[in-house]
Amino acid sequence: MNDYPNRPLIGVGVVVFKDGRVLLIRRGKPPREGQWSLPGGRQRLGERVEETARREVAEEAGIEVEVGPLVDVVDSITRDGQGAVQYHYTLVDLLAEWRAGEAAAGHDAAEVAWADPADLAPYDLWDETRRIIALAMEKRTAAGSE
Repeated sequence: MNDYPNRPLIGVGVVVFKDGRVLLIRRGKPPREGQWSLPGGRQRLGERVEETARREVAEEAGIEVEVGPLVDVVDSITRDGQGAVQYHYTLVDLLAEWRAGEAAAGHDAAEVAWADPADLAPYDLWDETRRIIALAMEKRTAAGSE
């Protein structure tokens, strides 16, 4: 879980698209337990960012993806009631396209959903997650992927 780390940890988030919809997972563990988010997780020592993206999507949602370009890098810092840093992740968010498999919750995901990016209101998303999804959509449109 890495409560109260002595340095930021690297996490990889993946904005996966299939048929114009974006993959969301409901977190089954802290931080942000119970909230909807992008699939992703901590990078392992010796693992390339793209490998982390593919592994995490497979573990959390059971699907295969083709990893694309960088969307953005985000700091996720959570402080406790006394102001001490409880969690600090540097999140590298990548764009990806679904390639195979049926999405189903696995690993630390409690639930998965293919959401309409134009209607994310039903999902309890962090503002930065909404921003990353919008940026990813812009990148897809610019690349002619829609």
